[in-house]
Amino acid sequence: MKEKNVFHVNGYVGLVVALVLLGAGGYLLWIGSENSSIGSIVFGSIIIVLDLLFASSLTIIQPNEAKVLTFFGQYIGTIRTSGLFMTVPLTNKQTISLRVRNFNSSIIKVNDSKGNPVEIAAVIVYKVIDSAKAIFSVEDYEQFVEIQSESAIRHIASQYPYDSFDDTTDKLTLRGNATEVSVALQKELQDRLDVAGLQIIETRLTHLAYATEIANAMLQRQQATAILSARKIIVQGAVAISEDAVSQLEKDLGSSITDEQRMKMINNVLVSIITERGTQNVINTDNLD
Repeated sequence: MKEKNVFHVNGYVGLVVALVLLGAGGYLLWIGSENSSIGSIVFGSIIIVLDLLFASSLTIIQPNEAKVLTFFGQYIGTIRTSGLFMTVPLTNKQTISLRVRNFNSSIIKVNDSKGNPVEIAAVIVYKVIDSAKAIFSVEDYEQFVEIQSESAIRHIASQYPYDSFDDTTDKLTLRGNATEVSVALQKELQDRLDVAGLQIIETRLTHLAYATEIANAMLQRQQATAILSARKIIVQGAVAISEDAVSQLEKDLGSSITDEQRMKMINNVLVSIITERGTQNVINTDNLD
């Protein structure tokens, strides 16, 4: 099943012709009744019946709508142009909207690639591009979008982890790569909805969170990961500062420092920088008499 155009012409011309035929048929009926002419009555009746048949072909199409025409159960074509048109008589004309639509999926619980339960939802923006497929290939294309969207969201969510707790940056995650995940969801949905003659314009995640049963544990894990990352940066900076301090002292004193003194100085600098508490001065009295 594929959409095709059907015969249709300007409906205003057809309307004028229908009115002329109606007037001619009525006039013949009046003449026949006045003169008791059976021929005029019969001929006038035939003209009126043909005129009614002719008028049944007139149809009005609103902007961003289409009329799908079937003739005694057979699809004969679609009219997409808005206006008044005359087409094939005795056809069933079914209206279908071509406007852009939004579908907000409900929040569903799925397992990510690591098996963690997450809550996810998305908005789907789509429109009908093939009216024949939308009407005849699926039972209800709006319900078809809902079911296939939920299935696609579940499948895409299971392909990625919610978050990455290591230092690798090339691994896509649901939380950190929302754009890439939305593109993958759009492609997945388009493949599923081609059969219904629909075009996916955009998909966006509207809700993403850990399920309530593991939310607290995952929050603690994220906090611990953030603390460890911050500590790592602090230690790296403290080591660099300690090395610079020892090098500067050696340059100012004009003499080398022993390894033991170097280690003590580095240890003191590291402790003073890394510790979260305030440092306390200690005087070494080991060499005092």
